[in-house]
Amino acid sequence: MFLDALDVSMVGVALPSIGHDLGLDTSALQWVVNGYILGYGGLLLLGGRAADLLGRRQVFLTALVVFGIASLVGGLVDDGALLIATRIVKGIAAAFTAPAALSIVTTTFKEGHDRNRALSIFTIFGATGYASGLIVSGLLTGIDWRLTFYMPVAVVAIVLVTAWFVVPRAGEDAAKEEGGIDFTGAVLLTGGMLSAVYTIVTAPETGFTATVIATTILAVGLLGTFFVVENRVGHPLVRLSIFKVRSIVRANLAALAIFGSYLSFQTIVSLYLQNTLDWEPLQMALAMAPAGIIVAVLSPMAGKLIDRFGTAPMIIAALASFVAGYLWFLARGGNPDPNYVLDYLPAFLLLGLGFALGFSSVMVQATEGIADHEQGLASGLVQTSLQIGGAVVLAVTTGLISGAATDGIAGYRPGLYLVTLVAAIGLVASASALLARKQVVAELG
Repeated sequence: MFLDALDVSMVGVALPSIGHDLGLDTSALQWVVNGYILGYGGLLLLGGRAADLLGRRQVFLTALVVFGIASLVGGLVDDGALLIATRIVKGIAAAFTAPAALSIVTTTFKEGHDRNRALSIFTIFGATGYASGLIVSGLLTGIDWRLTFYMPVAVVAIVLVTAWFVVPRAGEDAAKEEGGIDFTGAVLLTGGMLSAVYTIVTAPETGFTATVIATTILAVGLLGTFFVVENRVGHPLVRLSIFKVRSIVRANLAALAIFGSYLSFQTIVSLYLQNTLDWEPLQMALAMAPAGIIVAVLSPMAGKLIDRFGTAPMIIAALASFVAGYLWFLARGGNPDPNYVLDYLPAFLLLGLGFALGFSSVMVQATEGIADHEQGLASGLVQTSLQIGGAVVLAVTTGLISGAATDGIAGYRPGLYLVTLVAAIGLVASASALLARKQVVAELG
């Protein structure tokens, strides 16, 4: 969790420097982020089931090695296309490490107070990684952006050694689900998800070209066939009835809204502060660091708050905080001579509060009531929603703000309106579900 958050935040800060050094414009730069999302979002469901079927420890350690190698190669290349290729490979590796890591946590701790507390600690590491990534990337990018790709390699080495001794071998065979791997389903799902994510991140930039139309048709055909196959095989890759659990569906929608809006907001702020206001990378990193710091400070309380109030009210409060933060930046962030404390800090603190309240709550809601042998699947589903949300909103945002660097804040406003709308839709959907549930309980009472 620390490593994934570290990598995302470091690349976000380094984007302008990468673009300048390798000659990449805004539309090409989005692929440094979306290449990662393509591999990550395209294979997360497969990664989650692989953890269930092959063993979480084995999948986690193997994929972690691939992640480290891809990061090292990314720092060595001098070509934009090769850099994007390493990001895709890195995303593929993360598609296996992320659900394996989350399912290791959820199967180690019993559902309820213990798991809620464990997921709160899980969130702390994400917040610490994110905040650390901002500051470290600000320092390293000032020297050479390539150092931001070498830094995760050192973290991978530490995690590998630690996980080798800490993640238990005992019970690994018992943790595996009985039955063979659904290879047909794996091929159909992987091909369909990769085609869908490619279409999602490409169409807003290029329009419906022949390639986009072809990948759209391919995605629909492969995923449609996948759903037919999964209803007929004895040991499906994805048990489709899991989508009948409404709380899981709501958690995935909330994850899409949270990460979809925030990833695009971070990209907008990074480009605006560095390209338009000529801030140094370290200035930008320190400006956004309070968001990560407040998550690290407040996340330990999340488990107790979930125990007391439940996940639904926590998610609603989180999305409301995100909406308020985006609105504040829309209202105050465009001052040509900004006062950081008044114009920027309140927005970043509200976003940090949203993550502190929402991330653990989404993870708890997305995995509660699911048997241990399907925790990888549930973990893969919610993290797929995170990445698909990020890919869709970022792709549309990039199209909206293309060429905005010379237009001041006005050029970025369409993107800011979009991220605010996405968070607002997530808020309305979550609030409506809670209100509907309360109405049913009142009628039954």
